[in-house]
Amino acid sequence: MLMPRDTKQRMTEAAALSLRQRGLAATSFTDVLAASGAARGAIYHHFPGGKNDLAEQAVAWTGRRVRAEFESIGGDDPDAVLRSFIELISPVVAKAAGGTSCAVAAVTVEASPEQPALNAAADTAFRSWIDVLEARLCQVGAAPSQASATAQLMVTFLEGSLVLARAAGTVAVFEQSASALLRALAEQP
Repeated sequence: MLMPRDTKQRMTEAAALSLRQRGLAATSFTDVLAASGAARGAIYHHFPGGKNDLAEQAVAWTGRRVRAEFESIGGDDPDAVLRSFIELISPVVAKAAGGTSCAVAAVTVEASPEQPALNAAADTAFRSWIDVLEARLCQVGAAPSQASATAQLMVTFLEGSLVLARAAGTVAVFEQSASALLRALAEQP
């Protein structure tokens, strides 16, 4: 028998997947319930704020999950960290080419100004990714100002790559851009 926390977690993960595949507007409680195996009564028990609450929790969960992945990035110098980052995100970009993108980006694009909690959750996720990448770059000798700018560029590169790969149905732009990004950053003093 599953504990209630397990039900909430299953629903959160199902919502994150739905956001990645369908976006915010097309994510429905019906789909989340079907994918998670949760009973209809679980909706407002676990997410009293409704769909926005569910989406906020899915974004927060995605943010933590991606941050944990970024914490595992290896490398002994900034160039190696960037190469490890590109290697890590490559399969994610390939999935985007097949139609599955980023839950955080989906909420960012679709949330309205009247949904400040969703925008805040997305901002928190993105900032946490930038923070962990910046810290990693500083650990391997990058100057703090360079580490900050590079970490922002890395997250921008990830999200832009996901959008372009999904639109084109191919990773070709990602591969070309990754090579150009590595060259450009290697040429920095």
